[in-house]
Amino acid sequence: MGRGQGERQKYRYMQAIEIIRPIAALVAGGAIGLTFGMLQNAAVRRNAKLQESGHLKSEWAVMPGSMRRVAWLVVALVLVQILCPLLFTDNSQWWVSAGVVLGYGSLLFRQFRQRQARKL
Repeated sequence: MGRGQGERQKYRYMQAIEIIRPIAALVAGGAIGLTFGMLQNAAVRRNAKLQESGHLKSEWAVMPGSMRRVAWLVVALVLVQILCPLLFTDNSQWWVSAGVVLGYGSLLFRQFRQRQARKL
């Protein structure tokens, strides 16, 4: 009788893990995407100020450091994969990717809506 109870608890625990894992992966990816988007927006604002003030040296230097920011994005994704391996089992990596897209996409969508509001 005790054995059946333990098996049910183990089954419930496994069900909870199967529910929590995609949510955690989505949140982790969303945090990475949102942070990356915020860094990109800060760089765009900084470069726009440089361009307005005339301190931009060449057209090729419009977005300096963008490769570095992309490299940091990749490092963050690798760190999440190393530190939280449970987020990358049983196809959960797609939830992390979806979170990155949603996090960064939400910032892009917000910018789009703000630009549309200014046009009206």
